[in-house]
Order: sequence, then C-alpha cells, then structure tokens
Amino acid sequence: MHTEDVTWLARQFENKRAHLREVAYRMLGSAGEAEDAVQEAWIRVSHADTAGVTNLGGWLTTVTSRICLDMLRSRKTRLAAVRAAPEVRTARDPARDAMLADSIGAALVVVLERLTPSERVAFVLHDMFDLPFDEIARIIDRTEAATRQLASRARRRVQLREPDGAESRARRDLVDAFLAASRDGNLEALIALLDGDVVVRADATAVRTATATRWIDERPGLARETRGVANVAALFKGRAGGATSATIDGEPGAVWAVRSRVRGLFVFTILDGRIREIEIVMDRSSLAEHDVALAGS
Repeated sequence: MHTEDVTWLARQFENKRAHLREVAYRMLGSAGEAEDAVQEAWIRVSHADTAGVTNLGGWLTTVTSRICLDMLRSRKTRLAAVRAAPEVRTARDPARDAMLADSIGAALVVVLERLTPSERVAFVLHDMFDLPFDEIARIIDRTEAATRQLASRARRRVQLREPDGAESRARRDLVDAFLAASRDGNLEALIALLDGDVVVRADATAVRTATATRWIDERPGLARETRGVANVAALFKGRAGGATSATIDGEPGAVWAVRSRVRGLFVFTILDGRIREIEIVMDRSSLAEHDVALAGS
C-alpha cells in the first residue's frame, strides 16, 4: 500500500474510531479491552488490500466485530469472563470509561455477560447497531436463520423473559422426535421433521472423531457441511444412539457425553416448526462457549 493510501486510510479510521470503540465496548464490556480491539483492528486493516472495499465503515465494523468475537471466545475458554460488572482500566481515561458505561448502562453490561459470544455479537450488532442479519451471519460464520435465532435468544435473556411455554415444549418435542427417529432408523419420520433448506455443519474435530470412531461405514460419512433433506436424513438414519437430550444456551439440544463429561453438542436451529440447521460441535474451545445442562440435572 502506498504512503498516501495509508495516510488516507488512517484518516478514515480515525473518523470511525469512536464508533468502533463503542461497538467493541458493548461487545466486551471493558473499555480497556475495547481499546485493544480497536488497535488490533487498525493493525489488520493497515496491512489489508482495500481496493475492493465499497463500504469502508461497514468493513471496519466487521473487522472489529470479528476481533471482539475472538476475544470473547478466548475469555470464555479461560473462564475469565466478568461475572458482576465490567472491567474498566481507569488508568487509560476515567472520563471516557465513565461516559461509555453510562451510554450502555452497568445493568445491561452484566446481563450481556450471561450471553454466549455468538449471542452477544448477534444481539449487539443487530439490536444496538442495526446491522442486517446476513452481514452478521458472515461475521459469526452461521446461517442467517441461525443468526436470527441467536439474536432472539439473546433478546429474551436481556429482557429476562423466558420463551413461551408451549413454544419451548414444541421445540423440545421436535428435537426429541428427531433423536428417536434417528435411533430407530425411521427415514420418513426424519424427513418430516426437516426444513427444505436444512443444513448440518460439523467442526473439524467432529469430522475427525466421526472417522476415527467408524461413523463412516456403508452410510454417508460426516462432512464439514451437508445440505438437503434427503442427505441430512440419510446422514442421521440409524445414528445418534449415543446422544442424549440437553438444554444448550437455554434451547433444546442434544449432547454426546462420556461419564457425564460433554464431548460433543448437537445445536439445533428451528424455524416454523422444522429443523433448519444442526451444528455438531466437538472442538474444546467451542464447547466452552456454550452453557449446557444435561437432562435431569
């Protein structure tokens, strides 16, 4: 990048710095960490090719949001998340820290700390900064439908409102019916439970584990992504024998547990009474991102 281009980019970045700092603070709940995230964003964008960027403000928000998501996941993994109130590094600028805290409210920061990293990013970017769900989905690497569900779940938690009882039971019944049909090898029942645009996403650890434990036999093997009703139904037919019901981030799901230790998650996205997405999570750092309650616990 030429010197004049760097100078122009630096000027544009400074114009957006206050906005980026606010986005980062609302995600991280710490003025110090927000400043760190914005600085890291500048390091990344200053070395990036901006020739194809048509919306610089949106691009800078996306870069900053991804850095914040990584920081939230790392914080969750280290079990160092703030439990009661946001950390404020007053040595940097007490007046600015106080202004940021007032802008969001200490009580809301505490509630946001209860959300998973992906929930928090989806909620903050959509409900606080009006970013479209399709753009947020690319940031958190989820489908648009899954991103909408994350934001909706986060919104309920922020409002301290439980989902409607009938709706919650219907979701639980749907997941339980899917697990039963999978174990029984009932292909027709599986197909009836799936949305027409259903997709299964598995992380790399899940794919490796499935291969090592002979998931792959004469039936379809587990891939990073499987789309379509017929393919997903065939993938789960006669399987899920080791999965048990659980609540994952407040929603019906299933887990694979060994001696009560969770080794894998089946995270469901449900849309209009059908299963739209199943996320199979086995990576340790990703497992730590979710709050899991085993059935009966």
